[in-house]
Amino acid sequence: MAGVEEIEYIHVRIPLKTPFETSFGRFTHRESLIVRVRAGDFEGYGEIPVDQGPWYSCETVATALHISLDHISKALLGLEPTGLEDVTAALAGIRGHRMAKAGHEMAIADLLARERGIPLYRLIGGARREVEVGVSIGVIGDARELVRQVSRFLDEGYRRVKIKIKPGWDVEAVKLLRREFGDIPLQVDANASYSYRRHREVLLELDGYGLLMIEQPFHYDDLAEHAAMQRELKTPICLDESVKGLQDAMAAIEMGSCRVINVKPCRVGGLLETKAINDYAKGRGVPIWIGGMLESGIGRAHLVAAATLDNVGYPCDISSSSRYFEEDVVEPPWTAEKGIMRPLERPGIGVEVLEEGLRRYCVRRYVVRRW
Repeated sequence: MAGVEEIEYIHVRIPLKTPFETSFGRFTHRESLIVRVRAGDFEGYGEIPVDQGPWYSCETVATALHISLDHISKALLGLEPTGLEDVTAALAGIRGHRMAKAGHEMAIADLLARERGIPLYRLIGGARREVEVGVSIGVIGDARELVRQVSRFLDEGYRRVKIKIKPGWDVEAVKLLRREFGDIPLQVDANASYSYRRHREVLLELDGYGLLMIEQPFHYDDLAEHAAMQRELKTPICLDESVKGLQDAMAAIEMGSCRVINVKPCRVGGLLETKAINDYAKGRGVPIWIGGMLESGIGRAHLVAAATLDNVGYPCDISSSSRYFEEDVVEPPWTAEKGIMRPLERPGIGVEVLEEGLRRYCVRRYVVRRW
């Protein structure tokens, strides 16, 4: 293919339909960086779903812009990639900054798939034509509202309910949902807000409620305490923030720190690394699922492609665009039907990116060119 000629960065701020709260805080808008890569007659889109502050990740809008403009773009301009391995090799000299790298790799993946006239999921070796999806509900703190939301999402057909928990909003919320809805597929996500020493008994109590998994209870860099806790639990521990790439996944599996991994392609550095984790975990009998970061329809397209990998064993956090946004920046918007999403059979990510939508939510944009 032709060499990369131009990379555009569009900082968007998209309002959420309703605020979303986790142990990190309460959010009313989705900040993100859209990456558009052009080479010859083709272009591709990726997304860097960072925030203004270093809450979920150490990367922010400011750091991602800096590393992209000053380093990643210089490494990629002129590159003539024949596969995603070429992107990895070009960026190998830049340590860390996995989300920023992932946004570029995904844009080039979209570009390569468009050039070859194939859907993105086929480019990365996806095996499924249907993807089971679930819904993630933030920390609500209101029992009546929690029941109302869960009831609505079950009626919409989502295959799994995940609720965010934090100290003080955990066992009682789970007990309520079991009383109201019985044996629904239910899991909890702590976003690293607990500690083994102070909250071990809480997790042991949660173990009695038949949860699919308890996600990331302890520190985002921890493997040892998760391993100790997993030995005491029947419920699988799922790691999220602790797995930043293949090496972390290998260590976590070998140490027994988890029995499931939530792979967020942006967190681990892109689709190629997602596939590597998928394959390694499959060989060790550890299922994965694909998590989301409230991405726009651009990033959501890459999540759907990743969710077609053959070791995805649970419903993924890829709910309909309308779950979060009044208006997405792609057409058609991503929609779950009875808890199922399907990768589109069009070249690349399969959706049309709406320039009008990008302009509407644009905070600032930058363009870098080869010449």
